[in-house]
Amino acid sequence: MDDTKRLFVLDTNVLMHDPSAIFRFQEHHIFIPMMVLEELDHAKKGTSEVARNVRQVSRFLDDLIIDASREEIEQGLELPGWGSNDQDEEHRISGRLFFQTSELPPSLPSSLPGNIADNNILGTALALQKQHQEPVTLVSKDINLRIKAAIVGLNAEDYSNDRVLDDVDLLYKGFTALPADFWERHSKDVDSWQQDEHTFYRISGPETKNWHHGQSLFYDDEYSGFEAIVRQVNDDHATIELATDHRNASHSVWGIMARNREQNFALNMLMDPDLDFVSLLGVAGTGKTLLTLAAGLTQVLDHGLYSEIIMTRVTVPVGDDIGFLPGTEEEKMTPWMGALMDNLEVLTKTEGGGEWGRAATDDLLQSRIRIHSINFMRGRTFLNKYIILDEAQNLTAKQMKTLVTRAGPGTKIVCLGNIAQIDTPYLTETTSGLTYVVDKFKNWEHSGHITLISGERSRLAEFASDEL
Repeated sequence: MDDTKRLFVLDTNVLMHDPSAIFRFQEHHIFIPMMVLEELDHAKKGTSEVARNVRQVSRFLDDLIIDASREEIEQGLELPGWGSNDQDEEHRISGRLFFQTSELPPSLPSSLPGNIADNNILGTALALQKQHQEPVTLVSKDINLRIKAAIVGLNAEDYSNDRVLDDVDLLYKGFTALPADFWERHSKDVDSWQQDEHTFYRISGPETKNWHHGQSLFYDDEYSGFEAIVRQVNDDHATIELATDHRNASHSVWGIMARNREQNFALNMLMDPDLDFVSLLGVAGTGKTLLTLAAGLTQVLDHGLYSEIIMTRVTVPVGDDIGFLPGTEEEKMTPWMGALMDNLEVLTKTEGGGEWGRAATDDLLQSRIRIHSINFMRGRTFLNKYIILDEAQNLTAKQMKTLVTRAGPGTKIVCLGNIAQIDTPYLTETTSGLTYVVDKFKNWEHSGHITLISGERSRLAEFASDEL
């Protein structure tokens, strides 16, 4: 093999996670052990996302191998070329795909029996390294397998092609503090005007080049009170709009007032009909669901902008699964919607009216709120809906794309989540679908994002979040 090319042994979970992984290693070579093919065969049945991915992997492999002879398979099947704009195939930089075509001598210590699938793959990679006398890298999403590989002297890496960012600290937060001398450096060419009771500024200067559409701006000074949202960014100037102060009772949303700066920015985005996609990140108790529901109810019942609210979430249990649930789709989803019910209880508190008044209000609100399972979203199109996607951190990038593309004309999608609480196997803060959409949508003029910082649930919850 070419010394400049590396040999990667793929674990089954990599292909289950990303069916196109065999095409993601550029000019390097790939080796697929026979045990991986066996595990793929066992996982191909069903309608789950994993089963669909496995079937897609099988189609890719079938396309590559269908016309290949035994000799060509042993020499490695050529993968699509990389790294050259030249149309001449001789100048393409291409890796090869190798299958395990013969039994490799066992290389595992006696403490790791080879009849376990992971150990079989590990032993194959070790034998391959000894046979070729060159570094072999095992690629796996399984942390424990990577630990065992390190113990027996084999290089192992996580599959990182789906990683949106190298570090979650680089994730776009949606807001930025203006420097103290901002107006001194940018006040020469400032135009201001009012339109529909909103105040706008057109600003030119070096700072504007770093802004994004929908970004929230403020002075890091609680006494100045300046808060604005970027509405347009051009090469030499930007247009910003003063944010509405939802801390004021006269600008409350369904009786809810913002308690801090980030919540105020969130309500501005949620109440803006020109923003089709809004994402809210934050730890438990920062008010993500309450603010989103309040804005949704106001725009559905008071303003008539949307016909109804649709709420869905990923059904990943924190503890042991309680088994099958009886009833219709909505009845099955109800136990997962505790956050919705808790917040509706806050929003439906009425002054007077007694039990009858509260029951009438509950019936009215629940008639305009639909609960749907994420499993039945494929193929649907939602028109003029206000869609709340809760616990979005548990979605993959592919699942997130499937859901967001369900939006039809007049629909707004709000994604809520906390990337520090991911319950889905093989997803991390940097590979979550929520991280993916925050990064991809940050430059789109019809989207908004804010990271909520302060917990507003109770002093007990805030202390527990900080100390536990």
